[in-house]
Amino acid sequence: MQSYDIRTLQLRLLRILKAFDIMCRNHGLRYYLEYGTLLGAVRHGGFIPWDDDLDIMMPRPDYELLIKHSKEWMPEPYEFVCFENDPNYPLQFGKVQDASTTLVERPHLYYLGGAYIDVFPMDGVPESEKERKAHAKRYKRLKSLLYITWRDPYKHGHGPSSWWPLIMRKIYKPERVQDMIRELSMKYPFETSKYVANLFGQKLRPLDREKELGYGTPIRFEDGVFMSVINPDARLTQIYGDYMTPPPPKEIQQHGFFHLDLDHPYRDFDPSTLPGIKTFTRSHL
Repeated sequence: MQSYDIRTLQLRLLRILKAFDIMCRNHGLRYYLEYGTLLGAVRHGGFIPWDDDLDIMMPRPDYELLIKHSKEWMPEPYEFVCFENDPNYPLQFGKVQDASTTLVERPHLYYLGGAYIDVFPMDGVPESEKERKAHAKRYKRLKSLLYITWRDPYKHGHGPSSWWPLIMRKIYKPERVQDMIRELSMKYPFETSKYVANLFGQKLRPLDREKELGYGTPIRFEDGVFMSVINPDARLTQIYGDYMTPPPPKEIQQHGFFHLDLDHPYRDFDPSTLPGIKTFTRSHL
């Protein structure tokens, strides 16, 4: 379980979401609450009590505009980070982070940034269920390959468990894998596809672009109003099944961040002060 105050972190993340929402409204960008954030909005009227992150998804055209204009559109201390604008970023989706904070999510990924909300791009997917499954499998393989090329190869020791990551690192460079993921993700254009999806999840859960996604509908979250898919109940049922029944305590999951400091900017942080840390790459925005 986490060692930081959940509510303090939640309120900080809410500030990021509010700034992001204003930016999107000002520039006509679409976004939708996703995963536990949407679940929290419907079941709790805000954060799930034990949740320590925020998830949103954006149509690919809007996501690309965010990449292009984030530095001019996002107010300080917020910044959008993704592999397209930071070659040291280890994930295939972006984050809006608070540069006045410091967060190390996993030490074996070597990346240092701030407290964040996840931003998942939505792309088109094939209309055929069989083809969608094949598309999702290809994406999942590339996602696993990206993780292998970024993480500490000696995470599980210097024995045989390190051989596969070391071999893959010699064959694939992270930037090449990122390009492969981007190419696959955008194979089916969002604007002309009947079905669209956030490809990151463990299971592909497509939405009808016009009937189920649309331009979204307002939904209350904490003391603000943000954007949801047209039918939150259908989306949550698609993801979680009986979503109104909270999980038993033993099934509650949290990030358990390795290091979190909400009072100091990540650019001023000295990683050598953390035990067992060899090196870190800072966000290069």
